Amino acid sequence: MVLEATMICIDNSEWMRNGDYSPNRFQSLSDAVNLICGAKTQSNPENTVGLLTMAGKGVRVLVTPTSDLGKILACMHGLEIGGEMELAAGIQVAQLALKHRQNKKQQQRIIVFAGSPVNYEKKTLEMIGRKLKKNSVALDVVDFGEDEEGKSEKLEALVSAVNNNETSHYVHVPPGSNALSDVLISTPIFTGDGEGGSGFAAAAAAASAGGMTGYDFGVDPNLDPELALALRVSMEEERARQEAAAKKASEEAAGQEHSSSQDATMGESSSANAEADKNIDLMDDENALLQQALAMSMDDPVSTITVRDTDMSDATVDDQDLQLALQLSVDDKFDNEKDVTVTDVRKLLADESYVASLLASLPGVDPNDSSVKDLMASMQHQSEKKDDDKPSDEKN
Repeated sequence: MVLEATMICIDNSEWMRNGDYSPNRFQSLSDAVNLICGAKTQSNPENTVGLLTMAGKGVRVLVTPTSDLGKILACMHGLEIGGEMELAAGIQVAQLALKHRQNKKQQQRIIVFAGSPVNYEKKTLEMIGRKLKKNSVALDVVDFGEDEEGKSEKLEALVSAVNNNETSHYVHVPPGSNALSDVLISTPIFTGDGEGGSGFAAAAAAASAGGMTGYDFGVDPNLDPELALALRVSMEEERARQEAAAKKASEEAAGQEHSSSQDATMGESSSANAEADKNIDLMDDENALLQQALAMSMDDPVSTITVRDTDMSDATVDDQDLQLALQLSVDDKFDNEKDVTVTDVRKLLADESYVASLLASLPGVDPNDSSVKDLMASMQHQSEKKDDDKPSDEKN
Protein backbone atom coordinates (compact mmCIF):
# COMPACT_ATOMS: atom_id res chain seq x y z
CA MET A 1 0.00 0.00 0.00
CA VAL A 2 1.21 3.46 -0.91
CA LEU A 3 2.10 5.82 1.93
CA GLU A 4 0.96 9.28 0.81
CA ALA A 5 0.27 12.78 2.01
CA THR A 6 -2.38 14.36 -0.20
CA MET A 7 -3.62 17.94 -0.60
CA ILE A 8 -6.96 18.41 -2.39
CA CYS A 9 -7.53 21.76 -4.11
CA ILE A 10 -11.24 22.63 -4.33
CA ASP A 11 -12.78 24.98 -6.87
CA ASN A 12 -15.44 27.03 -5.03
CA SER A 13 -15.82 29.82 -7.62
CA GLU A 14 -19.10 31.24 -8.96
CA TRP A 15 -19.04 28.59 -11.71
CA MET A 16 -19.85 25.94 -9.10
CA ARG A 17 -23.46 27.13 -8.98
CA ASN A 18 -24.22 25.65 -12.40
CA GLY A 19 -26.62 22.72 -12.51
CA ASP A 20 -25.11 20.77 -15.42
CA TYR A 21 -23.93 18.19 -12.85
CA SER A 22 -26.58 16.77 -10.52
CA PRO A 23 -27.60 18.46 -8.27
CA ASN A 24 -25.04 21.17 -9.01
CA ARG A 25 -21.32 21.38 -9.65
CA PHE A 26 -20.29 22.14 -6.08
CA GLN A 27 -22.39 19.37 -4.51
CA SER A 28 -21.11 16.86 -7.03
CA LEU A 29 -17.56 18.02 -6.31
CA SER A 30 -18.15 17.62 -2.55
CA ASP A 31 -19.31 14.04 -2.98
CA ALA A 32 -16.23 13.20 -5.05
CA VAL A 33 -13.94 14.82 -2.45
CA ASN A 34 -15.54 12.78 0.33
CA LEU A 35 -14.93 9.58 -1.63
CA ILE A 36 -11.31 10.42 -2.33
CA CYS A 37 -10.65 11.31 1.31
CA GLY A 38 -12.16 8.01 2.43
CA ALA A 39 -10.15 6.05 -0.14
CA LYS A 40 -6.86 7.67 0.83
CA THR A 41 -7.26 7.31 4.59
CA GLN A 42 -8.50 3.70 4.43
CA SER A 43 -5.92 2.41 1.98
CA ASN A 44 -3.19 3.04 4.57
CA PRO A 45 -3.67 4.02 8.24
CA GLU A 46 -0.72 6.40 8.04
CA ASN A 47 -2.01 8.30 5.02
CA THR A 48 -2.95 11.94 5.56
CA VAL A 49 -5.23 14.28 3.59
CA GLY A 50 -5.57 18.07 3.62
CA LEU A 51 -7.99 20.49 1.96
CA LEU A 52 -7.77 24.03 0.59
CA THR A 53 -10.02 26.30 -1.49
CA MET A 54 -8.83 28.19 -4.58
CA ALA A 55 -11.59 30.84 -4.86
CA GLY A 56 -13.69 33.08 -2.65
CA LYS A 57 -11.52 35.59 -0.81
CA GLY A 58 -8.36 33.83 -1.95
CA VAL A 59 -6.55 30.57 -1.39
CA ARG A 60 -7.38 29.28 2.08
CA VAL A 61 -6.18 26.09 3.75
CA LEU A 62 -9.16 24.36 5.45
CA VAL A 63 -7.15 21.60 7.12
CA THR A 64 -3.52 20.56 6.90
CA PRO A 65 -2.73 16.89 6.10
CA THR A 66 -4.32 14.69 8.78
CA SER A 67 -5.56 11.13 9.13
CA ASP A 68 -8.75 12.20 10.95
CA LEU A 69 -11.44 11.57 8.35
CA GLY A 70 -14.15 13.21 10.43
CA LYS A 71 -12.16 16.43 10.65
CA ILE A 72 -11.58 16.37 6.90
CA LEU A 73 -15.23 15.84 6.00
CA ALA A 74 -16.40 18.49 8.48
CA CYS A 75 -14.44 21.13 6.55
CA MET A 76 -16.67 20.65 3.50
CA HIS A 77 -19.76 21.98 5.25
CA GLY A 78 -20.63 25.65 5.01
CA LEU A 79 -18.07 26.60 2.36
CA GLU A 80 -18.67 29.92 0.63
CA ILE A 81 -19.02 30.05 -3.15
CA GLY A 82 -17.77 33.09 -5.02
CA GLY A 83 -14.89 34.73 -6.90
CA GLU A 84 -12.60 33.14 -9.49
CA MET A 85 -10.36 30.10 -9.27
CA GLU A 86 -6.66 30.86 -8.65
CA LEU A 87 -5.14 27.62 -9.90
CA ALA A 88 -1.45 28.54 -9.76
CA ALA A 89 -1.64 30.01 -6.23
CA GLY A 90 -3.62 27.00 -5.01
CA ILE A 91 -1.05 24.50 -6.32
CA GLN A 92 1.85 26.43 -4.80
CA VAL A 93 0.16 26.63 -1.38
CA ALA A 94 -0.62 22.91 -1.54
CA GLN A 95 3.03 22.14 -2.32
CA LEU A 96 4.13 24.24 0.65
CA ALA A 97 1.69 22.39 2.95
CA LEU A 98 3.06 19.03 1.77
CA LYS A 99 6.61 20.20 2.31
CA HIS A 100 5.87 20.67 6.02
CA ARG A 101 4.25 17.23 6.47
CA GLN A 102 5.23 15.43 9.69
CA ASN A 103 6.14 12.08 8.13
CA LYS A 104 8.81 12.75 5.51
CA LYS A 105 8.52 9.18 4.22
CA GLN A 106 5.08 9.91 2.77
CA GLN A 107 4.90 10.46 -0.97
CA GLN A 108 3.44 13.83 -1.96
CA ARG A 109 0.33 14.19 -4.10
CA ILE A 110 -1.92 17.09 -5.12
CA ILE A 111 -5.45 16.56 -6.49
CA VAL A 112 -7.02 19.54 -8.27
CA PHE A 113 -10.76 19.88 -9.03
CA ALA A 114 -11.10 22.51 -11.78
CA GLY A 115 -14.66 23.36 -12.82
CA SER A 116 -14.15 26.93 -14.04
CA PRO A 117 -12.02 28.58 -16.77
CA VAL A 118 -8.23 28.66 -16.31
CA ASN A 119 -6.88 32.21 -16.61
CA TYR A 120 -3.20 31.29 -16.98
CA GLU A 121 -0.92 30.84 -19.92
CA LYS A 122 0.12 27.36 -20.92
CA LYS A 123 3.82 28.13 -20.33
CA THR A 124 3.11 29.31 -16.80
CA LEU A 125 1.36 26.07 -15.98
CA GLU A 126 4.16 24.01 -17.53
CA MET A 127 6.70 25.84 -15.40
CA ILE A 128 4.66 25.04 -12.30
CA GLY A 129 4.51 21.40 -13.40
CA ARG A 130 8.28 21.11 -13.79
CA LYS A 131 8.76 22.56 -10.33
CA LEU A 132 6.40 19.95 -8.88
CA LYS A 133 8.28 17.19 -10.69
CA LYS A 134 11.58 18.46 -9.32
CA ASN A 135 10.20 18.25 -5.78
CA SER A 136 8.78 14.72 -6.38
CA VAL A 137 5.17 15.84 -6.13
CA ALA A 138 2.53 13.90 -8.11
CA LEU A 139 -0.49 15.74 -9.54
CA ASP A 140 -4.00 14.55 -10.41
CA VAL A 141 -6.37 16.93 -12.21
CA VAL A 142 -10.13 16.45 -12.46
CA ASP A 143 -11.45 18.63 -15.31
CA PHE A 144 -15.23 19.15 -15.42
CA GLY A 145 -17.47 21.82 -16.87
CA GLU A 146 -17.24 23.70 -20.20
CA ASP A 147 -14.01 23.71 -22.16
CA GLU A 148 -13.49 27.50 -22.43
CA GLU A 149 -10.31 29.28 -23.51
CA GLY A 150 -8.46 26.01 -24.11
CA LYS A 151 -8.93 24.89 -20.55
CA SER A 152 -8.48 21.16 -21.26
CA GLU A 153 -5.32 21.74 -23.27
CA LYS A 154 -3.75 23.84 -20.50
CA LEU A 155 -4.53 21.28 -17.84
CA GLU A 156 -3.20 18.41 -19.94
CA ALA A 157 0.06 20.34 -20.46
CA LEU A 158 0.30 20.88 -16.71
CA VAL A 159 -0.09 17.16 -15.99
CA SER A 160 2.37 16.21 -18.72
CA ALA A 161 5.01 18.50 -17.21
CA VAL A 162 4.54 16.91 -13.78
CA ASN A 163 4.13 13.28 -14.85
CA ASN A 164 6.94 10.93 -13.87
CA ASN A 165 6.51 7.18 -14.52
CA GLU A 166 2.73 7.61 -14.88
CA THR A 167 2.26 8.81 -11.33
CA SER A 168 0.15 11.82 -12.38
CA HIS A 169 -3.27 11.63 -14.06
CA TYR A 170 -5.66 13.85 -15.96
CA VAL A 171 -9.40 13.01 -15.97
CA HIS A 172 -12.07 14.89 -17.92
CA VAL A 173 -15.68 14.41 -16.79
CA PRO A 174 -18.20 15.77 -19.32
CA PRO A 175 -21.57 17.13 -18.17
CA GLY A 176 -24.32 14.54 -17.84
CA SER A 177 -26.51 12.57 -15.47
CA ASN A 178 -23.56 10.72 -13.99
CA ALA A 179 -22.10 12.20 -10.86
CA LEU A 180 -18.39 12.97 -10.55
CA SER A 181 -17.97 10.24 -7.95
CA ASP A 182 -19.49 7.58 -10.24
CA VAL A 183 -17.05 8.45 -13.01
CA LEU A 184 -13.95 8.88 -10.82
CA ILE A 185 -14.38 5.58 -8.99
CA SER A 186 -13.15 3.70 -12.09
CA THR A 187 -10.23 6.05 -12.86
CA PRO A 188 -6.57 5.69 -11.74
CA ILE A 189 -7.21 8.40 -9.14
CA PHE A 190 -9.11 5.72 -7.19
CA THR A 191 -7.67 2.47 -8.51
CA GLY A 192 -4.06 3.62 -8.04
CA ASP A 193 -0.97 2.65 -9.99
CA GLY A 194 -1.04 -1.07 -9.40
CA GLU A 195 0.25 -1.07 -5.83
CA GLY A 196 -2.95 -2.74 -4.69
CA GLY A 197 -5.43 -1.86 -1.99
CA SER A 198 -6.73 1.35 -3.55
CA GLY A 199 -9.67 -0.40 -5.22
CA PHE A 200 -10.85 -1.81 -1.91
CA ALA A 201 -10.39 1.58 -0.26
CA ALA A 202 -12.45 3.23 -2.97
CA ALA A 203 -15.25 0.73 -2.46
CA ALA A 204 -15.14 1.22 1.30
CA ALA A 205 -15.15 4.99 0.81
CA ALA A 206 -18.21 4.65 -1.40
CA ALA A 207 -19.89 2.63 1.32
CA SER A 208 -19.07 5.21 3.99
CA ALA A 209 -20.30 8.04 1.77
CA GLY A 210 -23.87 6.79 2.05
CA GLY A 211 -24.50 4.54 -0.93
CA MET A 212 -24.39 7.08 -3.73
CA THR A 213 -23.83 4.33 -6.30
CA GLY A 214 -27.39 2.94 -5.90
CA TYR A 215 -26.49 -0.30 -4.04
CA ASP A 216 -26.86 -1.21 -0.37
CA PHE A 217 -24.02 0.36 1.60
CA GLY A 218 -22.72 1.86 -1.69
CA VAL A 219 -21.13 -1.43 -2.84
CA ASP A 220 -22.15 -3.59 -5.80
CA PRO A 221 -22.35 -7.16 -4.39
CA ASN A 222 -21.64 -8.56 -7.86
CA LEU A 223 -18.25 -6.85 -7.98
CA ASP A 224 -17.20 -7.35 -4.37
CA PRO A 225 -19.49 -9.82 -2.55
CA GLU A 226 -17.14 -10.22 0.41
CA LEU A 227 -17.11 -6.49 1.13
CA ALA A 228 -20.89 -6.28 0.77
CA LEU A 229 -21.32 -9.18 3.21
CA ALA A 230 -18.86 -7.68 5.68
CA LEU A 231 -20.65 -4.34 5.58
CA ARG A 232 -24.04 -6.02 6.05
CA VAL A 233 -22.79 -8.05 9.04
CA SER A 234 -21.23 -4.93 10.55
CA MET A 235 -24.51 -3.05 10.14
CA GLU A 236 -26.45 -5.85 11.84
CA GLU A 237 -23.99 -5.92 14.75
CA GLU A 238 -24.25 -2.16 15.16
CA ARG A 239 -28.05 -2.35 15.11
CA ALA A 240 -28.01 -5.11 17.76
CA ARG A 241 -25.60 -3.09 19.89
CA GLN A 242 -27.84 -0.01 19.71
CA GLU A 243 -30.91 -2.05 20.63
CA ALA A 244 -29.09 -3.60 23.61
CA ALA A 245 -27.94 -0.17 24.75
CA ALA A 246 -31.49 1.21 24.48
CA LYS A 247 -32.89 -1.77 26.43
CA LYS A 248 -30.27 -1.35 29.14
CA ALA A 249 -31.03 2.36 29.42
CA SER A 250 -34.77 1.66 29.78
CA GLU A 251 -34.11 -0.97 32.47
CA GLU A 252 -31.88 1.42 34.41
CA ALA A 253 -34.56 4.12 34.23
CA ALA A 254 -37.20 1.65 35.51
CA GLY A 255 -34.86 0.56 38.33
CA GLN A 256 -34.30 4.15 39.39
CA GLU A 257 -38.06 4.79 39.52
CA HIS A 258 -38.60 1.63 41.59
CA SER A 259 -35.85 2.54 44.04
CA SER A 260 -37.22 6.06 44.43
CA SER A 261 -40.70 4.66 45.21
CA GLN A 262 -39.18 2.27 47.78
CA ASP A 263 -37.30 5.15 49.40
CA ALA A 264 -40.52 7.15 49.63
CA THR A 265 -42.37 4.16 51.22
CA MET A 266 -39.56 3.61 53.72
CA GLY A 267 -39.59 7.29 54.59
CA GLU A 268 -43.33 7.22 55.25
CA SER A 269 -43.06 4.05 57.39
CA SER A 270 -40.17 5.51 59.39
CA SER A 271 -42.12 8.69 60.05
CA ALA A 272 -45.12 6.61 61.15
CA ASN A 273 -42.90 4.56 63.47
CA ALA A 274 -41.47 7.75 64.91
CA GLU A 275 -44.97 9.07 65.62
CA ALA A 276 -45.92 5.76 67.25
CA ASP A 277 -42.79 5.80 69.43
CA LYS A 278 -43.55 9.36 70.43
CA ASN A 279 -47.11 8.44 71.44
CA ILE A 280 -45.81 5.44 73.42
CA ASP A 281 -43.34 7.67 75.24
CA LEU A 282 -46.12 10.11 76.10
CA MET A 283 -48.30 7.26 77.40
CA ASP A 284 -45.42 5.95 79.47
CA ASP A 285 -44.87 9.39 80.95
CA GLU A 286 -48.58 9.72 81.77
CA ASN A 287 -48.63 6.25 83.35
CA ALA A 288 -45.56 7.09 85.42
CA LEU A 289 -47.17 10.33 86.63
CA LEU A 290 -50.41 8.53 87.43
CA GLN A 291 -48.59 5.82 89.38
CA GLN A 292 -46.63 8.47 91.26
CA ALA A 293 -49.84 10.30 92.15
CA LEU A 294 -51.45 7.06 93.35
CA ALA A 295 -48.40 6.27 95.44
CA MET A 296 -48.45 9.70 96.99
CA SER A 297 -52.17 9.44 97.71
CA MET A 298 -51.69 6.03 99.37
CA ASP A 299 -48.77 7.15 101.57
CA ASP A 300 -49.22 6.64 105.31
CA PRO A 301 -50.25 9.89 107.02
CA VAL A 302 -47.78 9.05 109.74
CA SER A 303 -44.95 9.31 107.20
CA THR A 304 -46.24 12.70 106.10
CA ILE A 305 -46.37 13.91 109.67
CA THR A 306 -42.91 12.52 110.35
CA VAL A 307 -41.43 14.28 107.36
CA ARG A 308 -43.09 17.51 108.27
CA ASP A 309 -41.94 17.23 111.85
CA THR A 310 -38.46 16.37 110.73
CA ASP A 311 -38.37 19.53 108.70
CA MET A 312 -39.36 21.48 111.77
CA SER A 313 -36.62 19.82 113.75
CA ASP A 314 -34.12 20.81 111.11
CA ALA A 315 -35.29 24.38 111.35
CA THR A 316 -34.68 24.36 115.11
CA VAL A 317 -31.46 22.45 115.18
CA ASP A 318 -29.80 25.19 117.20
CA ASP A 319 -32.16 24.79 120.17
CA GLN A 320 -31.36 21.41 121.75
CA ASP A 321 -34.16 21.55 124.33
CA LEU A 322 -36.82 22.42 121.76
CA GLN A 323 -35.56 19.67 119.47
CA LEU A 324 -35.86 17.07 122.24
CA ALA A 325 -39.39 18.19 123.09
CA LEU A 326 -40.47 18.00 119.45
CA GLN A 327 -39.00 14.53 119.09
CA LEU A 328 -40.89 13.26 122.18
CA SER A 329 -44.16 14.77 120.97
CA VAL A 330 -43.73 13.19 117.53
CA ASP A 331 -43.02 9.74 119.05
CA ASP A 332 -46.10 9.95 121.31
CA LYS A 333 -48.27 11.03 118.40
CA PHE A 334 -46.93 8.24 116.19
CA ASP A 335 -47.70 5.60 118.83
CA ASN A 336 -51.20 6.91 119.41
CA GLU A 337 -51.99 7.09 115.70
CA LYS A 338 -50.55 3.59 115.18
CA ASP A 339 -52.73 2.20 117.94
CA VAL A 340 -55.76 3.97 116.59
CA THR A 341 -55.10 2.73 113.11
CA VAL A 342 -54.63 -0.91 114.18
CA THR A 343 -57.70 -0.79 116.36
CA ASP A 344 -59.82 0.63 113.54
CA VAL A 345 -58.65 -2.09 111.16
CA ARG A 346 -59.48 -4.81 113.65
CA LYS A 347 -62.92 -3.36 114.22
CA LEU A 348 -63.58 -3.33 110.48
CA LEU A 349 -62.44 -6.96 110.13
CA ALA A 350 -64.67 -7.91 113.04
CA ASP A 351 -67.68 -6.55 111.16
CA GLU A 352 -68.80 -9.58 109.12
CA SER A 353 -71.28 -7.63 106.98
CA TYR A 354 -68.60 -5.09 105.97
CA VAL A 355 -66.09 -7.81 105.08
CA ALA A 356 -68.73 -9.71 103.08
CA SER A 357 -69.66 -6.60 101.07
CA LEU A 358 -65.94 -5.83 100.52
CA LEU A 359 -65.26 -9.35 99.22
CA ALA A 360 -68.35 -9.25 96.99
CA SER A 361 -67.06 -6.08 95.33
CA LEU A 362 -63.75 -7.75 94.40
CA PRO A 363 -63.71 -9.30 90.91
CA GLY A 364 -63.41 -13.11 90.81
CA VAL A 365 -64.02 -13.59 94.60
CA ASP A 366 -67.01 -15.61 95.89
CA PRO A 367 -67.86 -14.74 99.51
CA ASN A 368 -69.78 -18.03 99.87
CA ASP A 369 -66.72 -20.13 98.96
CA SER A 370 -65.66 -22.47 101.77
CA SER A 371 -61.99 -21.44 101.57
CA VAL A 372 -62.93 -17.77 101.88
CA LYS A 373 -65.17 -18.45 104.85
CA ASP A 374 -62.42 -20.44 106.59
CA LEU A 375 -59.93 -17.62 105.98
CA MET A 376 -62.29 -15.02 107.43
CA ALA A 377 -63.02 -17.17 110.44
CA SER A 378 -59.32 -17.60 111.16
CA MET A 379 -58.70 -13.87 110.85
CA GLN A 380 -61.62 -13.13 113.22
CA HIS A 381 -60.30 -15.66 115.68
CA GLN A 382 -56.84 -14.06 115.63
CA SER A 383 -58.37 -10.61 116.14
CA GLU A 384 -60.33 -11.82 119.18
CA LYS A 385 -57.24 -13.51 120.60
CA LYS A 386 -55.22 -10.30 120.35
CA ASP A 387 -57.99 -8.40 122.10
CA ASP A 388 -57.93 -10.93 124.93
CA ASP A 389 -54.15 -10.57 125.26
CA LYS A 390 -54.41 -6.83 125.87
CA PRO A 391 -54.32 -5.50 129.42
CA SER A 392 -57.67 -4.70 131.00
CA ASP A 393 -57.05 -0.96 131.00
CA GLU A 394 -56.43 -0.95 127.22
CA LYS A 395 -59.70 -2.91 126.60
CA ASN A 396 -61.63 -0.28 128.51
